[in-house]
Amino acid sequence: MGGALHKTMVYLGLKDEGERYDDDYYEGDVHDGYDGYDDVEPAVPEAPEANVTPLRSAGSNVRLVQNRELGAIRRIATIHPRTYNDARIIGESLREGTPVIMNLTEMDDKDAKRLVDFGAGLVFGLRGSIERVTVKVFLLSPQGIEVGSGDGSGTTGRTAPFNQS
Repeated sequence: MGGALHKTMVYLGLKDEGERYDDDYYEGDVHDGYDGYDDVEPAVPEAPEANVTPLRSAGSNVRLVQNRELGAIRRIATIHPRTYNDARIIGESLREGTPVIMNLTEMDDKDAKRLVDFGAGLVFGLRGSIERVTVKVFLLSPQGIEVGSGDGSGTTGRTAPFNQS
């Protein structure tokens, strides 16, 4: 190691050619009774107590943002989209709390699948549900609307996540 390093340092002008590093060994006691560590505990400052304020006081007025009874549904929107651009109408209707029947029979399969994906994402985001009525007809319901299966069992027939295959 010393040879290559020395030659490089001489070449770069960092050392004279005659100058060589010689290790001088220390013959004395290495430890001298010192182990390198102090036995003193480090001073840790105490953290001051945090002032905690509750988000709501016990007597705060909590009000319902939207009060809608299940019997208050007066209309269901039936939409026959022809292109994917008609998805906005579906989204706005469902966002207003109106159930939507989405009839995709007039669309090609590729755009119909995109619109079903849009509807599934929409009802997921609004915490609603999506039901297949026929092959290309779907019912999108907002949160709080329960859809019966029609067989008298009282079950909703809801599947999550929605499978398109």
